[in-house]
Amino acid sequence: MRARTSTRQRSRGIAAVEFALLLPILLVLFLALIDVARALQANMIIVNLGREGANLASRGKLQLSENAQTIIGQVAASAPPLDMNKLGMIYITRIMGSTSNGVTKSIVLEQYRWDDSVNNRGYRVSGYGPTSKVWSCSNWASGTAGTCLVPTGNSAPSVSLMSGQLLDGEVIYVVEVFYKFNMLFQSFSFGTFITPVLGPDFYSMTVF
Repeated sequence: MRARTSTRQRSRGIAAVEFALLLPILLVLFLALIDVARALQANMIIVNLGREGANLASRGKLQLSENAQTIIGQVAASAPPLDMNKLGMIYITRIMGSTSNGVTKSIVLEQYRWDDSVNNRGYRVSGYGPTSKVWSCSNWASGTAGTCLVPTGNSAPSVSLMSGQLLDGEVIYVVEVFYKFNMLFQSFSFGTFITPVLGPDFYSMTVF
């Protein structure tokens, strides 16, 4: 009986030691799974925000210059649990096909970023302004910093997006959504095992 009891105690002791050794790895894997789940949720939300924003921009009854910040604000308001006001940025770019000498280009007519001076939201609060991947404005209007002063006429900037695919005068709206994703923990290594790093900038683009 004593031999059997001693064997059982040894087995339990070994199991406890093995569990103690495996526990840190299991915790890291658990936190990594939580991060992946949060990342998937955030990505789905910003994709939906882009679609909603493009739909509103293309169907708006007012000029985009008059309601761009309203559209962006409405879209950002539907983002919870994401904190778009501190960690997000939205761009709306209006692009038109322009044919000259038989060549059709995609030219930028307007671009707006989230910088609502009336409600004090967006860039002026967060300072988060990743560069647009469609076209990077270098001259934001003072006072209304959410409006880009886009060159016009022969100086109108052309972009590669939909170049040669738009008809002359055809207009599209491009909405880009950025989100600064904060991980629960950074990359962790244990021997040859290294956890992946997600982010930091999640991105979605919708063309309507």
